[in-house]
Amino acid sequence: MNSNNFIIWDFDPVLFSIPEVQLPFSISIWGLVLAAILFYFGYQQIIPKVKKGQEPEPPPPAKFWLLLVGSIIIAQLPFLFIDSPSLNSIGPLEPRWYGLMFAMAFITGYMIGFKMFKDAGRSQEELDRLLIYVLVATIIGARLGHVFFYEADYYLRNIHLIPQVWTGGLASHGAAVGIIIAMYLYARKTAKTTFMWVADRVVPGVAIGGMFIRFGNFFNSEILGMPTDVSWAIIFAKVDMLPRHPSMLYEALLCILVLVVLGWIYYKYEKNPPEGSLFGTFLVMLFTGRFLIEFTKETQANFLAGAALDMGQLLSIPFVLIGIWLLLKKVNWNKAGAPLKKK
Repeated sequence: MNSNNFIIWDFDPVLFSIPEVQLPFSISIWGLVLAAILFYFGYQQIIPKVKKGQEPEPPPPAKFWLLLVGSIIIAQLPFLFIDSPSLNSIGPLEPRWYGLMFAMAFITGYMIGFKMFKDAGRSQEELDRLLIYVLVATIIGARLGHVFFYEADYYLRNIHLIPQVWTGGLASHGAAVGIIIAMYLYARKTAKTTFMWVADRVVPGVAIGGMFIRFGNFFNSEILGMPTDVSWAIIFAKVDMLPRHPSMLYEALLCILVLVVLGWIYYKYEKNPPEGSLFGTFLVMLFTGRFLIEFTKETQANFLAGAALDMGQLLSIPFVLIGIWLLLKKVNWNKAGAPLKKK
């Protein structure tokens, strides 16, 4: 294979770089934590009071900035006399494209959720609470999924490294499990809300979020495909000079297709789809696609090297079966879902 016949990807994963800046004085780390607490409780006091049923308004900018600066200064004062870990410099700061794509995943997912909640007559406060559930569950689930599905032996010997998410190692199947648990807990805590109703309005955002995450993997030259000579193969120069399947881009395209189909179902039923229809369709399409795309990937779980199916495929099968069961046994395609508007 002649490398000149393929696209060579040698992109810098760093978005931009800010060199180290020496601070004129030390900043207490515990003081920053205390400042965050002071700001949180102070913010509750400066929000304009509104009548029940009205949307809360943001505080005046002058009060906001005065509170923010005041909280930081006041919180630092005790640590002029108390020893505390401190910052003497900031940087170098190197935001990465993956981080930007991760942020875009939640921003776009939130925008879709906002539209669907508004269509259903639900409040933004409910959506904001759901976002917190999903955000925490995604990070914890993705991390634990990688730890236990792909490198259990290593992390069981180095348990202290498990929380170090910033070192890399997130698994989408673990994120899926975490999000499902989060939706269940949210539905239990929210009046007039069922798990299926919530799931139907979360998975479109998950689909577009998955697209952004896979683009982030592309910028990082990770989750590589196997060597191939297909005309659209890409050489990831930061890894080696072999033309490979751009498997992360296959998954990004899969996520776009899933989102289009979910949107079609949503609007076919006039923004009130049968309960479970979007969730079931998402599970079947996404994880069937994942199962097939795994054939183009390098094996990520070394202990399964040489096996007929890799870990990603084994983990996809239960999701596909659950999705088929939902679509065939639980979804009433002749009846739109209950509006579930709060009184």
